[in-house]
Amino acid sequence: MDLADCYKKVRQRTELICEPLQTEDYVVQPVVDVSPPKWHIGHTTWFFETFILKPYYAEYQEFDPNYNYVFNSYYEAVGNRVIRTDRGNLSRPTVIDIKRYRKYVDDAIFKFLACGNISKDVEELFILGLNHEEQHQELLLTDIKCILGNNPLFPAYSHDYISPKAEGIDGGLINVNEGVYEVGFSGEGFCFDNELNRHKVYLNAFEISPNLTTNAEYLEFIEAGGYHDFRYWHAAGWDWVNTNKIEAPMYWYNINGQWHNYTFQGLQPVHMHDPVTHISYYEAYAYASWKGMRLPTEFEWEVASSKFKWGLRWEWTESSYLPYPGFAKAPGAIGEYNGKFMVGQKVLRGASEATPPGHSRATYRNFFQPELRWQFTGIRLAK
Repeated sequence: MDLADCYKKVRQRTELICEPLQTEDYVVQPVVDVSPPKWHIGHTTWFFETFILKPYYAEYQEFDPNYNYVFNSYYEAVGNRVIRTDRGNLSRPTVIDIKRYRKYVDDAIFKFLACGNISKDVEELFILGLNHEEQHQELLLTDIKCILGNNPLFPAYSHDYISPKAEGIDGGLINVNEGVYEVGFSGEGFCFDNELNRHKVYLNAFEISPNLTTNAEYLEFIEAGGYHDFRYWHAAGWDWVNTNKIEAPMYWYNINGQWHNYTFQGLQPVHMHDPVTHISYYEAYAYASWKGMRLPTEFEWEVASSKFKWGLRWEWTESSYLPYPGFAKAPGAIGEYNGKFMVGQKVLRGASEATPPGHSRATYRNFFQPELRWQFTGIRLAK
């Protein structure tokens, strides 16, 4: 693997995502779960500076000691940091400052790699950094949509943006036999620690849809009063719906009797044949319950994933985010990457239109709190 070439391509994709932005777009934080774009490009740079250059490149001189406080995300071992809710208050460092920081670190990385003799441990850490930046590319696109989608003018991110279409598969539910199956990552290539270790699970026979739930299908739930009938909701979900006055998926607006939703091309009529997106686990569960079905577990999803082509949404599962048998956190700050979040969250499987090409795998485990829906989340039914 040519690390320098991989690094260049990954870093360029981040910059390509930011190309349509205006300077003012880089600073906004409309909700706590969204980070301003300039924080993303600073944080991903900080990751390489902190975990590669500072410990392993003797010639490196830190760009600015204050940046550790600004761009550390959640690594307790690395020191104090700006709390997440305050990232949108950082008018300084400026966008220009952060781009200068990014170039400074890029130049140092290329010099470091040119030295050769990179140990296996450092190479693995470097590849983790590349995958970490790809995760932030997805978050960057998702956060940009939230930033612009919360602007009352609903500005387009890019009129040239083409949203990929999921191809529908003919036929009914797919049957999967009961049995003992192996799940989790094995083999060559990269995976995150939460995909390990590969292990056996027993599954009862089940059926699963080859297609994601569409906007038209979800609209039937809305029109049937699904958001006003407690029978379909978890107690926490019912409280969430009523407290937040939820009536439809995120970005949906009923304008003169017609449903519209915010897209990367601006506000448009809802395309009824597209998979529904930007819904919470609570909504996914309620819809499945209304249909007399359920969400698949993450193991059912993984076993079934080899049988047909998947859609373009992160799919909620009925599984809580927990460690696999034999899971062990890495020592030091890197050990904080996944393990400490294994409580109170639901697993999502698949990928979305915002996922970088080649980033996801059948064993990839995404995870979010059940009320969140700014991510490209959707529904696949099982029974």
